[in-house]
Amino acid sequence: MKPSLRLGRVAGIPLGVHWSGLLIVAVVVALLGASVLPSAVPGLPGESYWGVAAVTAPVFFASLLAHELAHALVARRRGIGVKSVTLWMLGGVTELEEEARTPGTELAISAAGPLTSLGIGAVLFGAVLVVDGPALPWAALAWLSLVNVMLGVFNLLPGAPLDGGRVLHALLWWRHRDRARADRGAARAGEGLGMVLVAAGIAQIFLISPFGGLWTVLIGWFLTGAARGEAVTRTARQGLRGLRMGDIMVPGPDLAPAWADLEGFTASVALRSRQSVFPVVDFSGAPTGSVSLDAIAALAPERRAGTRVDRLARPFPPERVLAPGDPAERILECAAPPGEPVALVAEAGRVVGMVTAADLARILGQALLRSRPGEEDAAGRSAGDGSGAGAPGEADEEGADGGTSGEGRAGGA
Repeated sequence: MKPSLRLGRVAGIPLGVHWSGLLIVAVVVALLGASVLPSAVPGLPGESYWGVAAVTAPVFFASLLAHELAHALVARRRGIGVKSVTLWMLGGVTELEEEARTPGTELAISAAGPLTSLGIGAVLFGAVLVVDGPALPWAALAWLSLVNVMLGVFNLLPGAPLDGGRVLHALLWWRHRDRARADRGAARAGEGLGMVLVAAGIAQIFLISPFGGLWTVLIGWFLTGAARGEAVTRTARQGLRGLRMGDIMVPGPDLAPAWADLEGFTASVALRSRQSVFPVVDFSGAPTGSVSLDAIAALAPERRAGTRVDRLARPFPPERVLAPGDPAERILECAAPPGEPVALVAEAGRVVGMVTAADLARILGQALLRSRPGEEDAAGRSAGDGSGAGAPGEADEEGADGGTSGEGRAGGA
């Protein structure tokens, strides 16, 4: 998930907020100012409620950030790099450079966030008991305490992709010494939990609160879809393990020289090619963008003469330019808008291959076939064997790589 607003860095970790996260701040302010605080402390001027609500909402947002930073800092302490922390509508996402190598590492990283939220809730509750101040700030403090406890408890529910689902995954991995089996178990638990929440939300709509019920349905629907998607991604990652980008790319694609005239390129290449999108390259053969048949067709024929290809090309992000020797699993990290290649493969600065959306669908289908549901994940098994002699929370000084080329994520709704 890409942030819409960057907040800087904490301990070298990039922080950001997706636009939907900013929406939650507005919702919290409205909820506190219009309902929670007036009900807790009635009879005060309206501006008092809204003023305290405007201060409380950013504090709540900071507690979400603390939850995600706990994941990130524990991961880094366990030797796993952290790409970023992004807050969004349903909580936050901590993007890791690789997956945990052992059950003990996964357990520590996954539990850190909920335990932090529970700790914040406990500290705030203690402050509520001790502090003797104005009633309105006291009510806001009590709300923050309750919400953080609820956040910690909810995230510990045993279903992927919640933190509790990852805790369950770590325990299943340690118990069975089979990462693939743990993947399937955590995914099934997540789907089941999501469907239970959807059903509970529908009942809540008719019996208690329409707004609260819709929110519960939204969370349940998200959990169900995310659990299914995570299961597919993990299975595909297994199937791609051991392959390189050079193994899955389409070699020698037709290229679009950036300086070429569109009319000449259309006649000599586009109309004769089996491709629907073309990498745009400069004089050295390095990728600079991409141009699609749809984009060319949308331009009036009389305007193609005298128009260079690069005037119509879309810039191509450098993070989606991979090398032939890169692990094929990296293709799962590439997300491309319609009309663009998913990834370009370059060697010595020159484009030598390409992966389109159609190629990716075929590749993932083949990867799923390679990864049979009953097969054992050898890498995950090795990692489990390395830490299976002790408790799942023990230090992971040994253990083989359990998917180091993948992208791990810890974060809850």
